[in-house]
Amino acid sequence: MAAPSVVVLDYGSGNLRSAVRAVERAGADVELTGDLDAAMAADGLLVPGVGAYAACMEGLRAIRGERIIGRRLSGGRPVLGICVGMQILFSRGIEHGVETPGCDEWPGVVERLRAPVVPHMGWNTVQAPEGSAMFAGVETERFYFVHSYGVREWTLQTNDRTVAPLVSWTDTGPAPDGDRFVAAVENGPLWATQFHPEKSGDAGAELLRNWVATL
Repeated sequence: MAAPSVVVLDYGSGNLRSAVRAVERAGADVELTGDLDAAMAADGLLVPGVGAYAACMEGLRAIRGERIIGRRLSGGRPVLGICVGMQILFSRGIEHGVETPGCDEWPGVVERLRAPVVPHMGWNTVQAPEGSAMFAGVETERFYFVHSYGVREWTLQTNDRTVAPLVSWTDTGPAPDGDRFVAAVENGPLWATQFHPEKSGDAGAELLRNWVATL
């Protein structure tokens, strides 16, 4: 049986080789490209992202990446967003008072974390919901975060008409100073993590294998 094909979407967002290598180790044939046809044809699409929200959206739109994501999801084709690649899936981001429209796959705003120390950097556990396929086998493990912004409120209402997404949470530290934010989302073919699985050792490798197994 052939290995599933994955495109790591290249839209100018940082060093992507670690993501490519990690998904290859998870059992996929991986291509790093911004080509629309290749991104549509692959079994899975990984959307990375580092740096500023506005810059990532500008790079994404330059290759029509938001259309690629939307078209794949409308056909039930798997997409995985990582770090800012997760953030841009929400309605909008606000940085330094500037609001930037996102891909609007989920309602919500990406905003600066309210914590004594920002960026939130280092290893942290995640409160994964029961039945999570993403965190199967690594529910209690730690993952590597490095970010100053996040989604602090989940606003999507399904009203029992559709299957509710599985939302995982974590925080920057204990109350009252710690700030709670979305760590990961599983929503049918659309998965996303605020942390970097490709930098999260054995736990991250297992999470990526869980994703590749769905392709």
